Amino acid sequence: MSKKYAGGCEHVHTHSDKDPIDNHICHCSVCKRVTGQAATHVVFFNHADLKVDNLKGLNRQPFNIQNPGGPLELCTCSTCGTPIMLDDKQRRIRVVVPNLMGYVSESMPASYHAFFDSSAGAKAPKDGRPVYAGLRPDFVWPESA
Repeated sequence: MSKKYAGGCEHVHTHSDKDPIDNHICHCSVCKRVTGQAATHVVFFNHADLKVDNLKGLNRQPFNIQNPGGPLELCTCSTCGTPIMLDDKQRRIRVVVPNLMGYVSESMPASYHAFFDSSAGAKAPKDGRPVYAGLRPDFVWPESA
């Protein structure tokens, strides 16, 4: 059966029929370091809305090696090493990077730029999307599940 959003790899599949709660292009140093991309399309789902069919098939490591006790864990397939998602230990969100985690980016377009810091010397994006120093001002973190 087809899902609205689906990704993962051959060994671990993720999916949701619910829409994301946030969808942005991230310019933070952690995303840059982890993905190797200058800016990263990031999609947040409520934790319970993004389903995983093989949780035991995941390796977990801190998302931010400079903050290993932080809430986000990078989950990769224990068989092939493919990045699957970021999982929040507080059970608020699950995060996917569409172009790295098997999703169709066009099905969930980013609506703004987050964590943009002009003092780093980068030019501000000029694609018509709002640019913020953090998450969009109206974003509210979901309660822990």
